[in-house]
Amino acid sequence: MLIIDCPHCGPRPETEFGYGGQAHVAYPEDPHALTDEQWAQYLFYRDNPKGDYAERWVHSAGCRKWFNAIRDTRTYEIARVYAAGEPRPDLSKGA
Repeated sequence: MLIIDCPHCGPRPETEFGYGGQAHVAYPEDPHALTDEQWAQYLFYRDNPKGDYAERWVHSAGCRKWFNAIRDTRTYEIARVYAAGEPRPDLSKGA
């Protein structure tokens, strides 16, 4: 079972969390100006990398707070968790 380290509650089993999709997806500045194709791109198309991926998670069976995690899509290992609203950490610096 995947253990997720909630930044507010500490390590918990994945069954306590809800997945929220890709992190750091900017809302369109003027959504009314988008074509149907552009709106569909925003709503449904996300990156699908092999390796580190920034995701949103909610601790639905705990504190109910949202946070971000960087997870390796090949191994499921979570390299870092950080508060929602914070920029994505640069893992190449080892910080």
